[in-house]
Amino acid sequence: MRIENTGFEDVLIDLKPLDHLTAKHAFVRAGQWDYDRVTYDYRIDSKEKNVTYYIRLQGYATEGDVDRGNAVIKMMTPLLGKHYYPHGVEYGENENFPENLVERAQSIVKKVKEELEHYKN
Repeated sequence: MRIENTGFEDVLIDLKPLDHLTAKHAFVRAGQWDYDRVTYDYRIDSKEKNVTYYIRLQGYATEGDVDRGNAVIKMMTPLLGKHYYPHGVEYGENENFPENLVERAQSIVKKVKEELEHYKN
């Protein structure tokens, strides 16, 4: 599910402050990057058996290189996904997300976006 109207779309930010800011809010980049793209995930555990939810922030380099740490990242629309063990994460519009989870995801994304304003290019 796309988390719309967050203000993330098209924000430009240097990679290092983006890494710092997302880590501060418990998003993990780990190995989810290549030379042109970054992905940050925030895990939300569920009471449902074998289901975990994720908020995903993603972006791509408009200049520089992610591997070298000198990239300028253009952010994309955040996503809310549902991980079905062992099959993977689904972000489709046909997924059913509890309303309180959607509100929580929107709140978390909003907090990150507010701080992002201090660093964007």
